[in-house]
Amino acid sequence: MPNNLTLENLSYNSMLSSQSSFDDSWRYPLSILLGIGLASGADFIEFFLQRGNHLSGLVENGKVTAINPSLSLGAGVRVFKGKEDCYVSTNDVSFNGLKRILEKALDIHSLKIMQNRIISEVNLEPLRDYGLLRNKNNWLNQGSSVKEICDVLLQINNRQKNITKYLNSVTTNGFRDWQEVLVAASDGIFARDIRLNQSISVQAVCVDKAHRTSSHKRIGDASNPAFFKNIDAELLTNSLAEIAGNMLHAEYVQSGTYPVVLANKFGGVIFHEACGHLLETTAVQRNSTPFADKKGEKIANENLTAWDEGFWENGFGSLDMDDEGMPVQKTLLIENGVLRNFLSDRMGSLLTGHPRTGSGRRQNYTFAPASRMRNTYIAPGKYSTNDMISSIEKGIYCKNLGGGSVNGTGDFNFGVEEAWLIENGKVTKPIKGATLIGQAEDIMHKISMSGNDLDISAGFCGSVSGSIYVTVGQPHIKVDAITVGGR
Repeated sequence: MPNNLTLENLSYNSMLSSQSSFDDSWRYPLSILLGIGLASGADFIEFFLQRGNHLSGLVENGKVTAINPSLSLGAGVRVFKGKEDCYVSTNDVSFNGLKRILEKALDIHSLKIMQNRIISEVNLEPLRDYGLLRNKNNWLNQGSSVKEICDVLLQINNRQKNITKYLNSVTTNGFRDWQEVLVAASDGIFARDIRLNQSISVQAVCVDKAHRTSSHKRIGDASNPAFFKNIDAELLTNSLAEIAGNMLHAEYVQSGTYPVVLANKFGGVIFHEACGHLLETTAVQRNSTPFADKKGEKIANENLTAWDEGFWENGFGSLDMDDEGMPVQKTLLIENGVLRNFLSDRMGSLLTGHPRTGSGRRQNYTFAPASRMRNTYIAPGKYSTNDMISSIEKGIYCKNLGGGSVNGTGDFNFGVEEAWLIENGKVTKPIKGATLIGQAEDIMHKISMSGNDLDISAGFCGSVSGSIYVTVGQPHIKVDAITVGGR
């Protein structure tokens, strides 16, 4: 790099182009752009570049009704000044395109690029290429074709039609989302990663005169390019047919307060919604979590331990680095009821003092990162499912949960797709229409038993940085009392 470099003697046109991959050739132009930002008075600058190849298919009642391929290429820049940041994105990744969004971000902070100001190149670290892990650079080529994905969706859809009684409609959709990302920041971070998230979901609606029920199943993966080729269609469709058969003619639940047993796998969504979001520093920043000042204090039953793990083999929320270029880690959230850590990104750490946990995530380059969950689960305990059920005189076994939500104060609600009445320590008959309603601070103290059968499930999470892929999980757990809404 020439000495005493200024914008007047800097040539842009040959420096950067839309290449086939993010490699070490991006180091020099990005280091110059970072230097321009620092020379203009910014405290910290971070570029995030992303290339995407997304393919989805939809099958409805035995017919392929939609195939949606899409390619994307874009970048964003985040500029910090003091304890404030701003973010600007573009789909022009040329040098001048990146310089324009840098100028806009600086202008938001009332900072200007001076044409005669000396520019010092930022010394970026050697490229951390996480794409080299697990042969990730070949994942796109190893993935399934459009025809292979549609064939699997058709197979599952047709099998569901053949085995499900009173079926009114069945919808099967699946997608393959490949991303290559590059992070370059003024603290020297220079890191690249490859991601591949794949998923299939099935929804069956059954109707018999006045009786109606809807059931849904999703599976997902973030580590296996052969995901679609290895689908167990029989297991997936049999499970959904069983739920539909159990629930179609079930009686409606009577509202009230009950002890409940929540099943493993997707049952973990209740911790994700009721507590997990409240342990992200985005909630601490907004003062919208009851746990903000309770680190080191008991916030849950002593039987509850919970983790958020950056990488879990085949976990839908798995990453090797977060969207700020930090290697992911395993974060202990709650230990025997005591709050140990929050999930923190760079801005969260700056504003709250909680250490970064490799949790800065975003939907794509159009969003700034924020502290988000990855693979979040309640740890296994010592009890069996039978131990929990036999301890209840009258309660509810929530075998399959549906969607849920939580507000800023921790109030939550969840639909239950499959529920069973517990009477005198035994599961007796199916009931439908149940909704679980509660408050995070209260419910965490009432999880009195954790089972020994931890399992995980794929899901999506929406928040300030868009919709991201996550894993929820838990063993079977017992909640001593919760409000159940019904008819």
